[in-house]
Amino acid sequence: MKLRVAVLYGGRSGEHEISLRSAESIIAAMDPQRFEVQRIFITKEGRWEPRAISPEPGANPGIDVVFPVLHGTFGEDGTVQGLLELADLPYVGAGVLGSAVAMDKEVTKRLLRERGLPVAEFIVLTRGAYNLEDICSRLPFPMFVKPANLGSSVGISKVKTCEELAPALKFAEEFDRKILVERGITGREFECAVLGNRDPIAAIPCEILPSREFYDYEDKYILGTSKTVLPADLTPEQTREMQNLAIACYQAVQCEGMARVDFLLETASGKFYINEPNTIPGFTSISMYPKMWEAAGLPYAELISRLIDLALERHAERKATRFHR
Repeated sequence: MKLRVAVLYGGRSGEHEISLRSAESIIAAMDPQRFEVQRIFITKEGRWEPRAISPEPGANPGIDVVFPVLHGTFGEDGTVQGLLELADLPYVGAGVLGSAVAMDKEVTKRLLRERGLPVAEFIVLTRGAYNLEDICSRLPFPMFVKPANLGSSVGISKVKTCEELAPALKFAEEFDRKILVERGITGREFECAVLGNRDPIAAIPCEILPSREFYDYEDKYILGTSKTVLPADLTPEQTREMQNLAIACYQAVQCEGMARVDFLLETASGKFYINEPNTIPGFTSISMYPKMWEAAGLPYAELISRLIDLALERHAERKATRFHR
């Protein structure tokens, strides 16, 4: 009997359109001999709209496993994961805690720093409650100003002077009440895919070659002019170091299922810095998470099947836990 997979996509975040593109790629890659797909579209206003894909005669009602393809707020931050836990449904990706932690850039960096993992220096601000001169004196330029809870580089600015700081903060404040200001790392950008539950493994890393100041939303999804190098041009020792750091980051924030960990390699020091983990990475036609696994010998369709298997495996283990006396 086929597994009934509900694909959740759309959502209320600023990454709604990216979610649509990721979901279409995932659905197209699902093995029709093994999976029966149920689309559940979430509008920008938060309405849930089930959209069946030509159900077969005699198809079983209900859901066996959920594949959330909801990037950003209200989907990648533990909210939907909590709902699925309450419904006792297996689902792909990190749990409530891992999702919430990885979504919050400040909490992630604090946990990584506590584990001794390399992160850039940062300051945390609250919307409207900060002093520009104080910020300018605490970190060197360039700085990056980011909403603490968002993905796909939405709301991020690179700031080179104190005069540029105020508009960058105002821009970030549109997307979150908590703002992160980081020391800018001058160097190269990399990504590394991680897969698994208890014993995660890392794929072959790739390098991102932005066409702009940094790998922002327009560069990722609109212009299409950035380039990638896969496998990344690194020594075997650097590759192993990045893979080990990616797995350590994954475990520090309690990821499960999948995540893409982003890195910076500082030119001056030759040191890797962990930028952030992404618990529901993009699965569009240009997304690097599935491409890194393809380069490692795991084709797209098999990756989707493996992620669903990991979701079922974790749910079965959770069923062995007692929640009452």
